Amino acid sequence: MSTTDTLLRAVREIEPIIRQHAPEAERERKLAAPVAKAMHQAGLYRLWRPKAFGGFELDPISGFRVIEEVSRIDSAAGWNLQISVAHDMFALWFSDQGAREIFNFDAIPVGAFNPARKAVPVAGGYRISGRTSYVSGAHYATVFIGFAHIHDRNKLRVNAYGMPETRLIAVPASEVDIVDNWHTMGMRGSGSHDVDIRDVFIPEHWVAPWEPSVKPGSAYQGPLYRLTVWPAFAILVASALGIARAAIDEAIDLIINKTPAYGAKTLKSHAVVQSQLAQAEAKLGASRAFLFGAFEEAWQEAVTERPITLALKGRMQLAMTHATLECAKAVSLIHEIAGASGIREEYPFERYLRDIHVIAQHGFTNANKLESVGQIMLGLDLDWMFLRF
Repeated sequence: MSTTDTLLRAVREIEPIIRQHAPEAERERKLAAPVAKAMHQAGLYRLWRPKAFGGFELDPISGFRVIEEVSRIDSAAGWNLQISVAHDMFALWFSDQGAREIFNFDAIPVGAFNPARKAVPVAGGYRISGRTSYVSGAHYATVFIGFAHIHDRNKLRVNAYGMPETRLIAVPASEVDIVDNWHTMGMRGSGSHDVDIRDVFIPEHWVAPWEPSVKPGSAYQGPLYRLTVWPAFAILVASALGIARAAIDEAIDLIINKTPAYGAKTLKSHAVVQSQLAQAEAKLGASRAFLFGAFEEAWQEAVTERPITLALKGRMQLAMTHATLECAKAVSLIHEIAGASGIREEYPFERYLRDIHVIAQHGFTNANKLESVGQIMLGLDLDWMFLRF
């Protein structure tokens, strides 16, 4: 049995715990503690951690599959898990000492990158201040990852291009304050509250220049880390795949058993229902195949140590955005099928709809990213992500 199969079996073993506490996550606007504990004990936070640190160092698609399966069970659990797994991919920017301390065996790294915090150089390190929004999984994190701009006293330091000098930073969870302000339409259980840091000292090796990683740390020499930030961006799409899968599966059960009000025909005998169900399945299946295909191509390039071309980066971005948008369309079709059952809280359809459309607004995968793909296809100027990473 492969490592991926073992991890998927571990997910199924803790599925009852995840399902039991899903309503609590929705109600309390954060992942339930027993779920975080169960995922930690199952090793799920270590999907992309290097083997040198006790991780599994899975290939991207295997990581996607695990997150997809957890998200099928509960969106909050899947989203919290993918955020942490994604942030492991930022470890290769840090020194060996920093990576070993920050991303240790028990680490649950999370973070957000906008707005950047303020970093003031002091003897032995930096003093960090600032508040950052949308920090999913904040309540169970061991460390927070993010950006900071360097300030000399009160003056922003800029580089030769007039841009702020930016650092990738890590701050221990014990040094931050979580601001309870996550009140949203969907993805309520993600616990994506603001995090406030007030004049906290971090040592020099918990800070790294934010630039293309030329020489990753000694634990990060494998092919996974040659893909740099791309798996970290794409893994959030796995949550969308899981939600869409759950919605379709739940709809099939409803369709088989429901007779709509004011009608004699069962729901499954309606042609429009049959058609919409098939369309939803096609949207999910096709977009999943495109995503996995693009990242399998990138993985093979990384394994053979060939550079990731600009065209392939565009293909990965297109697959990410396409999958997110198609999953949202698939769930919308399912919501139409559900009819009045789609508006009642005792059924899961209203939550699927809310959650998937919140994910579709994410800055890394929303419809605006299609512009960058079109620019690549037309040979136009690009934004920094495609050119640098």
